[in-house]
Amino acid sequence: MRRFLPILLALAVAAPAHPQAKPTPKPAKSKPANPPKSAPLISLTQQERAQQLLSRFTFGPRPGDLEKVIALTPEKWFEQQLNPAAIPDAALDHRLADYTTLNLQPDQALQLFPDHFTIAITAEGKRPYPTDPLLLAMYQVQVYKLNKDIDSKKTNANGQLITPPPTDAEAAAQKKTDQETAARIAGELFALPKNQRMAMLIKLPVPDRIAFTTYVAAGGPLEAQKNLLLADFNPREREIFNGMAANIGAPHYLIDELSQAKILRAILSERQLQEVMSDFWFNHFNIFIGKDSDTWYTTSFERDAIRKHALGKFRDLLLATAQTPAMMIYLDNWLSIGPDSQANGVNPANPNSKKGNHGLNENYGREVMELHTVGVNGGYTQADVTALSAILTGWTVDRPNQGGPFQYDYKKHEPGPKQWLRRTISSEPVLPNASPAATQTGMKEGIEALTILAADPHTAHFISYKLAQRFVADDPPPALVDRMAATYLATDGDIKAILRTLVQSPEFNSRKYFRNKVKTPMEFVASAFRTTATDPVNPGALVNTLKTMGMPLYYALPPTGYYITADQWMNSTALVDRLNFAYSLAGNKFANQKFDSAHVLALGLMSQPASSPAPEMSTTERSNRAKFSEALLTAEIHNGTTNQPPPDAAGQDIALHVLEDTLIGNDVSTQTNQLIHKQITEIPTTNSTDTLNLLTALVMGSPEFQLR
Repeated sequence: MRRFLPILLALAVAAPAHPQAKPTPKPAKSKPANPPKSAPLISLTQQERAQQLLSRFTFGPRPGDLEKVIALTPEKWFEQQLNPAAIPDAALDHRLADYTTLNLQPDQALQLFPDHFTIAITAEGKRPYPTDPLLLAMYQVQVYKLNKDIDSKKTNANGQLITPPPTDAEAAAQKKTDQETAARIAGELFALPKNQRMAMLIKLPVPDRIAFTTYVAAGGPLEAQKNLLLADFNPREREIFNGMAANIGAPHYLIDELSQAKILRAILSERQLQEVMSDFWFNHFNIFIGKDSDTWYTTSFERDAIRKHALGKFRDLLLATAQTPAMMIYLDNWLSIGPDSQANGVNPANPNSKKGNHGLNENYGREVMELHTVGVNGGYTQADVTALSAILTGWTVDRPNQGGPFQYDYKKHEPGPKQWLRRTISSEPVLPNASPAATQTGMKEGIEALTILAADPHTAHFISYKLAQRFVADDPPPALVDRMAATYLATDGDIKAILRTLVQSPEFNSRKYFRNKVKTPMEFVASAFRTTATDPVNPGALVNTLKTMGMPLYYALPPTGYYITADQWMNSTALVDRLNFAYSLAGNKFANQKFDSAHVLALGLMSQPASSPAPEMSTTERSNRAKFSEALLTAEIHNGTTNQPPPDAAGQDIALHVLEDTLIGNDVSTQTNQLIHKQITEIPTTNSTDTLNLLTALVMGSPEFQLR
């Protein structure tokens, strides 16, 4: 039986009216004339420092991680994490091996999982079928599905369907026939040597291929056969199988794999700092996967621009993102054409020739300064936005509808000098019949401009502010930001050096900034799995959960990305979603995900560190806990009952204490404990396992677990 507790109170902090409005960082040097004297910072203990590093630079500590970091020392652990290439990651690599699209170039991905337009023009004969036998077999399946879909919607002169939809009985009979066909084909395939199975599959009639790939891929009694079959296919054969199993116009398959891989990386990777920083930088250089061709460009954008440069020099990261089709398409720079360019009809030999109607698109020129580098208070004007947009004309994409690469097109480039940020940017004009090398001179203008932005002191401060906001406090201490900015300038934007300045700072290692950051939905879900050592067997369900919680992966529409501050995520609705997720997970009611609360309890009993005195809470932590506690008191959760004897209160207290140590790292507040006991009393369980599951869920839903 499900029970619901009514939501009577809301959190004191409401969600902003425009949840994705651009946050305005404080300008540099924004200090009052006579600043009040602040209380001296209280240093963290060695154990707390290890907890601080694990909570900020991982997606949550796993059982035993705290002890390992203390034994190694926090300093050495952090240095190890700064060099991810030296950290083995076999378990994650094994899981990601099934996600073949992660390593494809965009044109390869689009060829294997063509969009609806590509399939349609192939079906109409406007584009030839592939000559490769494997690709041909996959395209035949996709075209067949499209034609069948079109035929099912055709109407006669009276507007009636020519082919009526099947009755329920007819649909059930067809499903049974197709399942029998799939089972028969599976038997025939397994009778063949492994290297001959795909050759047989692609020679089958198209309806048989569809029946087999549909019902083997759909789970059920054929799920085990599918797993065996895919394990025996080589990577390219697996790609073809998945392409045949996909729906018409299947780039969504690329999104599914990318999103699931992201949550798997967050939960399973040993290279946690790299994953945390990749998440940070993707959000900083945000693109929207649902915009046009970015559906098939986002994978390479994250892989080759973001993750590759996440711990390098900021200039390299900036240039890498700028020279991607994904960014050019998302911020429309590929549409930007110089008014006096050849692409706008101007003949270089006759500058007075009539111009066309094309012009600049200033989206990227504006956002690369406002959001990527110097910040909104970076000292630029609208004229500088226009000038930078002219400088970056010609930075475009070759054949975006076919997954082509980034391209510099000199014919689109605005010729002549540009006055920008109190300096002149220019390049040699491209003369008629110029050599290929000479046509690239305008490209150097853009590289020069972005290099100038990367070296600007405003950029040093803005990037330092954003990093401190993510890893220290929503309102980061100005003195720390200034020191980080100084490191940025002294090291030419070395991200590792800036992070070292942050983690070695008195502020980061102080009680004031301990457990004061609210987890985003991504951080919450990943930490729920990591702290309980739970294997994520259904990452697709977790991706859907993040949608429910308001954070669909890769779908942040504005260039600001998702909020990294509490104001977006700390409200009663958000906590209801988190509590319900925690209860479903702990109660083994979440998408066939196995969860073992008893195992979590046992891990806690065996590995919890020696207890330290409960630390004095900072003002921010006390405020956040109080707000979450109000929601915890009134939030909606679900539960059922059984018929076994209830556990005694003393056993509950012991289990609760161990779970708190295991999942949070120290005791929760008295107020939270009282609220948890209140929930246990008001939602009776008559089974010790159910009680343990409920305790685990309530700890995961507690104010303390929402903080990092």
